[in-house]
Amino acid sequence: MKKTIVALLAASCLLAPFAAASAAYAAPMAKDEHRPAIHKGSWTRGHRLSPSDRRRAVPFDYTRYRLSTPPHGYQWIRIGGSFLMVGRTSGLILRVVAAR
Repeated sequence: MKKTIVALLAASCLLAPFAAASAAYAAPMAKDEHRPAIHKGSWTRGHRLSPSDRRRAVPFDYTRYRLSTPPHGYQWIRIGGSFLMVGRTSGLILRVVAAR
């Protein structure tokens, strides 16, 4: 049993460089395959705002819309028809509220 495991382990160590080399010589990916898809207006908690979305974000008076006070380091912004509680420095979305 030990001999079989040692033989399989040795074979995997010897064959690993060949597998890596064949992946390196594979056809290059097209430019758009490595970019994440960006869907405008579909906000999800835990995602980050892109720089273009942060530029078009508008701060507003959240008490007027009866929204809760944001924690320290966060702010409410409005993009289109959505209210987002976003980290000021990170752009991390903490909460999403759809406007009526």
